[in-house]
Amino acid sequence: MKVLRILLPLVILGGAGSLAYWILATKPEPRQRNFNPGATQVEVFSLQPSRYQVELETQGTVRARTESTLIPEVRGRILEIGRNFRDGSFFEEDEVLLRIDPRDYQTELVVADANLSQMRLALAEEEARSDQALEDWERLNLDEEPSELVLRMPQLKRAKANVASAEARLETAKRNLEKTEIRAPYVGRILTKNVDVGQYVSPGNQLARIYAVDFAEVRLPLTETQLSFLDIPEIYRGQQSDFRDGPNVTLTSQIADITHEWRGRIFRSEGTFDVRTRQLFVIAQVRNPYGFTEDGRPPLKVGTFVQAKIRGAVLQDVFVVPRRLLRENSFLLTVDSENLLRRKPVNIIWQNDSSIVVNEGLVSGDRICLTDVPFALEALPVDPTELEKLPFEVEKVNVQEIFSRRGPVSSRGGFLGQMLSAIPADKPIPADLKAKLDEITSGGDRSQIGRVMQELRAWADSQGIELPGGGGGGRGGRG
Repeated sequence: MKVLRILLPLVILGGAGSLAYWILATKPEPRQRNFNPGATQVEVFSLQPSRYQVELETQGTVRARTESTLIPEVRGRILEIGRNFRDGSFFEEDEVLLRIDPRDYQTELVVADANLSQMRLALAEEEARSDQALEDWERLNLDEEPSELVLRMPQLKRAKANVASAEARLETAKRNLEKTEIRAPYVGRILTKNVDVGQYVSPGNQLARIYAVDFAEVRLPLTETQLSFLDIPEIYRGQQSDFRDGPNVTLTSQIADITHEWRGRIFRSEGTFDVRTRQLFVIAQVRNPYGFTEDGRPPLKVGTFVQAKIRGAVLQDVFVVPRRLLRENSFLLTVDSENLLRRKPVNIIWQNDSSIVVNEGLVSGDRICLTDVPFALEALPVDPTELEKLPFEVEKVNVQEIFSRRGPVSSRGGFLGQMLSAIPADKPIPADLKAKLDEITSGGDRSQIGRVMQELRAWADSQGIELPGGGGGGRGGRG
């Protein structure tokens, strides 16, 4: 019995092990099934090189080109102020802004005039005495020449000096009397008024702060990268620091949910980089910022914060691609001739919020993948659908749009478009000239464009409008 209790468990375990081995050894082989996933459906577009007009985006605050502080050169009580001597009022050049009590200076003028008359009388008497001394000396028949003292020359010189001094005092009295009228040095506007009627003022008191309204300026910061796409000439010692035909700039500001635009030009650049931001400031000028316009655009007031778009270089033979297609900031997805997905590293020469501009890594005819593929594996089979139009288009403004809008737009329609964009909205083009331009831009006789542009420039010169002097807005051939 004792042996049976020992052997029985061993027999059971051995049998169970043999059964398990037999089951594993005789199990059927699983059937092999080939898995062939379907190709991913994607949309593609065949890329072609094109030209791209760079626009540099920046911002700044409007300021006056000329700002001054009115300070009196004479003392006295203010008797009268001009009707335009008010905060925010406009004034014309040489307009009387205020008058200081002139009576003390009128008295000084009378005294100076009387003193001049006395000095002239004393000079006449000395001249007579000098002539008489010469006659007396000649009657004595002396061989010696008379000395200056005998001829009273020192006294005569003193009398002439007294006359000159009296004339100078009279001139000073006249100028002081004129200075009792404070006149405007230029066409401008009152920024702040500090005095009023009855107040006593003296040299050094600030009467008002004024600024000119012929031009408005905006100080715009640009990075070194942005500057490389802007055609601004270097200024060397001995050269004029301003340049007339600077790049076009469009300023925008939102007022009461309405976006308004003003056009100007980059007029000059500052001489140093900001040491903190490593940016260089360029100065944009807008002509006649307070002039009335037919479209009811508000004036470009000092202190307005504006967004700026500067017309930069024209990039040649580049590929413009929607920014959303860029992956990991380094590559784009393309589809090769065998309908396999490929990653193409690209060099981005320019980019903005909506697009990137590629100059290396793509070739003409590359099919770019427009579909967002979640796991874009290299050589992934795809089923492409060719699109005829890229769902992204570089903005173009033609002459017809400029005529129809007649507002400040950013011209990208070639040199003729630049010229038309430089014409203010309040200066309508004559109907006959506009008809000629319409004919050219609608596919008419292009051989007449030179003559029509000459007519346009002659009309602009007669209206005091400055048009671009050359046919480029940037450095061509880049890319």
